[in-house]
Amino acid sequence: MKVLITGGGGFIGSHLVDSQLDQGYDVRTVDLHVDRLAQVAGHPNLEIVEGDLTADDLIRRLVDDIDIVYHLASAHLDVTLPDSYYRQVNVDATLSLLKAAHDAGVKRMVHCSTNSVIGEIKDPPVDETATCNPTNIYEQTKLEGEQAALRFHKNTGFPVVIVRPAWVYGPRCLRTSRLMRMVSKGRFVMFGSGQTLRHPIFISDMIDALELSAQVDQAIGEIFFIAGDEPVTIEQLVHSVAEVQHVQVRVVHLPLALGKAAGYTIQLAYTPLGKQPPFSRRSLDFFVKDNAYDISKVRRELGFESQTSLQAGLAQTWATI
Repeated sequence: MKVLITGGGGFIGSHLVDSQLDQGYDVRTVDLHVDRLAQVAGHPNLEIVEGDLTADDLIRRLVDDIDIVYHLASAHLDVTLPDSYYRQVNVDATLSLLKAAHDAGVKRMVHCSTNSVIGEIKDPPVDETATCNPTNIYEQTKLEGEQAALRFHKNTGFPVVIVRPAWVYGPRCLRTSRLMRMVSKGRFVMFGSGQTLRHPIFISDMIDALELSAQVDQAIGEIFFIAGDEPVTIEQLVHSVAEVQHVQVRVVHLPLALGKAAGYTIQLAYTPLGKQPPFSRRSLDFFVKDNAYDISKVRRELGFESQTSLQAGLAQTWATI
């Protein structure tokens, strides 16, 4: 079997590349940046393409002779990018890939969306039937990409599966590494009460769910939240990180209003420089947006069960930092 993985240079994508190669599949992967693939760059079953999915001619070449497409590439949380670029990548390129895959005879496309298309969660946990109210351009365009994929499936019959990962963590995740380094210093600053929910899932479990989405017949045309067994509060998460590091951590709580002001000011200062700020208005979402999901559907229809506890996953991650 031959698979195409878009966004293979990213955190989740690079682990999916590893897993597919380990199973003996031929893998073609594309990304703007491929540094995370250095460890497998010489693999005989791997073709690495460094390129931009906004180029239609490239997309047509990518799907040639492919059986399964895993579409993970997206414009993410780079606040220096214009809204038009988010729409070009997350919506237009997704539709171009769908059309090219359909024309090339691809058997299925697993489209990786995001849990954050829901926007603000008023009464967690929520399931796939919840109304989506995206609050920023990333969430808006990822929802539009989902909708485009489902319409394409309905109109053409082309097999599509939508997955919405929750808070994925593990080795190679810059976000996880940054959190763990901050906690290791014995002091962690958070905005708000710390009772906001995160729903973690370890990277190997996320990969299992993606691969099940490409295999199970009843997955076609469906949307699935992918998350671990249960959510935790941010404060619980910080203390769990401290526990695997064997450190005592003091959590310092600051007002949300101060976080909003800091995010706005720092982002404003970095905008003329064309650089990604270390903290922005979107960074505050970690502290204010609940992230908790009912995962009964993915358990029931895909037979998915997470295998890695939060403590075990954090310990594996810390060992690589």
